[in-house]
Amino acid sequence: MNAGEIAGLIAAGAFLMLVLVLAVPILKLRHTVDAATRAINDLTDRTGPLLGNVTETVDSVNTALGQVQVSLDGVNVQLAKIDTMTEHAQNVTANVANLVTVVSAAAANPLVKVASFGYGVRKAAAARRHAEEEREVRSSLKQRRRAARASR
Repeated sequence: MNAGEIAGLIAAGAFLMLVLVLAVPILKLRHTVDAATRAINDLTDRTGPLLGNVTETVDSVNTALGQVQVSLDGVNVQLAKIDTMTEHAQNVTANVANLVTVVSAAAANPLVKVASFGYGVRKAAAARRHAEEEREVRSSLKQRRRAARASR
């Protein structure tokens, strides 16, 4: 055996050692990959029905949203009718207010005149009574003075 063959044997032994050292982590990595594959397969088996349930739920929600939309459309139609009724009621209220203003102006003017006339009559009657009382007092005072002068 010459030096080249010995060097070849040493190189082959080193390569064998390298393969053996790398084989252990590769075998462990294979177990890890197998476990990951099993977990992914298990997840896939469980996810399929779950996704089916999610699809059914989404369909149910879409149906419910459609019904809510129909209900909201009905509510909007009713609100439009209520707006119209409110507008008509507002017009009627404004007309009644205008009518009340006209009637009260028409009725108040003669009432004010009657009240003013009544007040004037009362004032005149009171002034007349006062004037009559004053005349009576003056005439009685004049008579007393005359009687006092005559008695002197």
